[in-house]
Amino acid sequence: MNLRRCFVPLQLLFLLTASLITTGARPACGQETITLRSGQTQQITILGTTASGIKVQLGDGVMVQPFGNVAQVTMAPPPEFTAAQKAYESGDLKTALSNADAVVSNFRGLPTEWAREAMLTLGDIYVALNQLPKAQAVYADFQRAYPAAGSADINIGLAMIDLSKKDYAAAKARIDPILAQAQALKQRNPPRAASALIGRAFYVSGQIKEQTGDFPGALEDYLRTVTIYPDDRVAAANAQNKADSLRKVHGAAVP
Repeated sequence: MNLRRCFVPLQLLFLLTASLITTGARPACGQETITLRSGQTQQITILGTTASGIKVQLGDGVMVQPFGNVAQVTMAPPPEFTAAQKAYESGDLKTALSNADAVVSNFRGLPTEWAREAMLTLGDIYVALNQLPKAQAVYADFQRAYPAAGSADINIGLAMIDLSKKDYAAAKARIDPILAQAQALKQRNPPRAASALIGRAFYVSGQIKEQTGDFPGALEDYLRTVTIYPDDRVAAANAQNKADSLRKVHGAAVP
């Protein structure tokens, strides 16, 4: 695994530190912080990302902080992120696509949970639109942008592509390790990231079972997403809709 690394000239770091000391406050238009691998925390304005790093406002100037120098970023999600999530949840794929694409275009590679989630959502939207080559390209780019994220989230997306091709065996093989992780967890309330991942996996599992005629099993998996692992709001909302439909159309009940 290759990590993107380079070093900021010391004089630029000195100028940033001096600016923070003399002003005593963060820039008026920003509420963001970057923690460097050296342990230093900088209060700056994040303008976006480039291929090599995070573009930040330094007083009247702009610099790019290389990704390899950054340990952590604190930044509230932009309004486009919330708009994309709400639109996707409601089935407005055109609006969801426009907003998710805007977030990814501006903040690809930013080490925040919402930036990662936006990129995965973009891939999921392309799957929902049956634009599978674009979905695969987004998932592949996610692995390049977030090499430390692992393959589990990508496997959920790829399982959705398998599902759209009716390759149920391949889809099941991708999510089975995640479902096994859920069974191995002793705690009922796992960390949010783990809960969101497991919830998405049960949502895909429910679709596999529904499309292969196992309506009670599908309902059970959908309800697991809704009631036990609801941290992915989009998956939980979609799972609830699927559960309601199964009860109404097929009279399904949990075994």
